[in-house]
Amino acid sequence: MEIPVYLFTGFLESGKTRFIQETLEDKRFNNGERTLLLVCEEGMEEYDLSRFHSGNIFMEFADNPEDITCESLSAMLDRHACERVVVEYNGMWMLDDFYNAMPENWTVYQEIMFADSGSFLNYNANMRTLVYDKLKSCELVVFNRFKHDSLKLEFHRIVRAVGRRADIIYEYPGGRIEYDDIEDPLPFDIDAPVVEIGDSDYALWYRDLSEETDKYDGKTVRVKGIADKTVKLPKNSFVFGRRLMTCCVQDIRFAGLACVWDDEKKLSELDDRRWITLTAQIRIERHKAYGKKGPVLHVVSAVPAPVPEQEVATFY
Repeated sequence: MEIPVYLFTGFLESGKTRFIQETLEDKRFNNGERTLLLVCEEGMEEYDLSRFHSGNIFMEFADNPEDITCESLSAMLDRHACERVVVEYNGMWMLDDFYNAMPENWTVYQEIMFADSGSFLNYNANMRTLVYDKLKSCELVVFNRFKHDSLKLEFHRIVRAVGRRADIIYEYPGGRIEYDDIEDPLPFDIDAPVVEIGDSDYALWYRDLSEETDKYDGKTVRVKGIADKTVKLPKNSFVFGRRLMTCCVQDIRFAGLACVWDDEKKLSELDDRRWITLTAQIRIERHKAYGKKGPVLHVVSAVPAPVPEQEVATFY
């Protein structure tokens, strides 16, 4: 039987407990299903089980990340014969540890991150890895106790640097909520005859190309990057890209794309691992580099280029 999991993340005093308490008091959500409430951190606010409409909520606690194993999670569920799980996750624990420990029949139905707006920017500045960890897979970010309209764009950019999947809500003192409606226009003109990708825009372009691949089919782009001819590919192919940092130095990776150049003479003269300005037409087709269909850059020209001021591409 599939076990639905509702996962609530965020740092201490971010509003998780209050939201879960109110959710479990709501008869539209708590309609009698036996529910395991797994609490992975205890803040100032505590749960009041007496306010739930029926005795179908069973609390378990995990004091250390080592307590979260497939065996322990299964045992908690079986102990109370529960049908679903609500998790208040510890903001200082890595989320992948929970996902890796989940029994096979557990499925995350919803993941929401909560953040106190008064401390979020400080967490992001000093513990970026943990912030990124909580943002990367959530569907909704709730900024509680929001007072600074002038900073809304800064909060928005931090979330969008990780991805465009999550919705954003700002909750003001007094309970008023506001949905984020800030547009994220691309910093390049995708309808231009040649789409010019600036040195500082590679990360945004690469993500947009990865997420909305089909809209680039047939487009011609001009972009700066590194040619990598060391990968074993058909003789008319090479990999083009840049090193990209999503979160921090530890996650820097080479974000590359398959390229095809039918001019074998010019391809042979292309220096490996050198910076070039590439002009190419994108076609969505199967290539050995992907093992499936993907964006393949058919080279029009490739000329030597100076190293950009910032060699590692970022979303900032």
